[in-house]
Amino acid sequence: MGELPRREASALQRRVIHPAVFAALRTAMLPIHAAPPPEVVRVAGGLGSWFGSLKLNGKRVDRAVDRLEVAMPELDRPARARLVSESYAHLCRLAVEIALAPRVLTESGWPESLDLGTLPRAIPATFRDRPVLFVSGHCGNWEMIGSAVALLGYPMHALYRPLDLAPLDKWVRRLRERRGLMLVDKFGAAKTLPGLLKRGESLGFVADQNAGDRGTFVPFFGRLASTYKTIALLAIQYNASVVVGQALRTGQGSGEQAAGQRPSTTGLSYRMHVEDVIGPEDWQGQPDPAFYLTARYRLAIERMVRAAPEQYLWMHRIWKSRPRHERAAAGFPPRLREKLEQLPWMTAAGVDAIVDRSDRDTRWLQDQGTDRLP
Repeated sequence: MGELPRREASALQRRVIHPAVFAALRTAMLPIHAAPPPEVVRVAGGLGSWFGSLKLNGKRVDRAVDRLEVAMPELDRPARARLVSESYAHLCRLAVEIALAPRVLTESGWPESLDLGTLPRAIPATFRDRPVLFVSGHCGNWEMIGSAVALLGYPMHALYRPLDLAPLDKWVRRLRERRGLMLVDKFGAAKTLPGLLKRGESLGFVADQNAGDRGTFVPFFGRLASTYKTIALLAIQYNASVVVGQALRTGQGSGEQAAGQRPSTTGLSYRMHVEDVIGPEDWQGQPDPAFYLTARYRLAIERMVRAAPEQYLWMHRIWKSRPRHERAAAGFPPRLREKLEQLPWMTAAGVDAIVDRSDRDTRWLQDQGTDRLP
């Protein structure tokens, strides 16, 4: 999805450095599996908050707080700073939970850690005679969505960027595929995805990253965000349904416990949530189906983030790339405004706010002499 070709590792890296680093990582993971999982997850959260508070992260934290000012202006700065700290804690818990997942997410043991929540809402789309594109963002535990669907007996392919550390990449692939989650190298996806979709296979995407200057710019928290157009184009070409969802932590570190859910002894406690199901009947007949689909799945990701902002990675530069009219200080394009007005959920006030935000971003870029947002 719009990345440069992967740089090959040197012979020294392949034969010496990578195996040594992988061995060190596996050794470092031993305490994670030796201690009680709930305690490991609790300690990981504390370490994440501590790491986020370090001076070396000061600039990164400040920028994340500034992003929250755009996304949630109703919060004061101390509240936004607390959310960023919780985001660092979430990221560290997430790393530990991913390491624990193969041990606890088994065919017989997964109900102890996963509440299916509204996931059954996606089952009708899965049973139809057409492929399904599962979309999530860096909110909750995006790894859990694919694992849960695969554990329920619906094998899925997930687009991912291979890890630079080849032995670790091989190990991660093996763990995922053992549960029916097949990983697709994004560097060869252009050749692989069409064949999978023609066979009616399901695909998974984490789709809230900045998509670069050539992405489709749609609203995200009231500001234009570069978004991958690939999902919409594939859905239209292969008549696929798009399911947008997340796995939301409900145990320690979440601030809530799912109704009727007993405390988990595995260290993992998640509820599956489907935010939106978009079928061909929804985008067919729209003035610009690809723009509609892209904007709608981005809106669904925004709603998921709002449901648990402490479980989102605010460190990401989600608004980094800017549309051409902002970079060129050319004024808001009438055609783009028309596309926004045609979105069924968009209000006149909402469109005006997006245009105003874009005008302010244009002025900021000009004042700073740059074409990127921090």
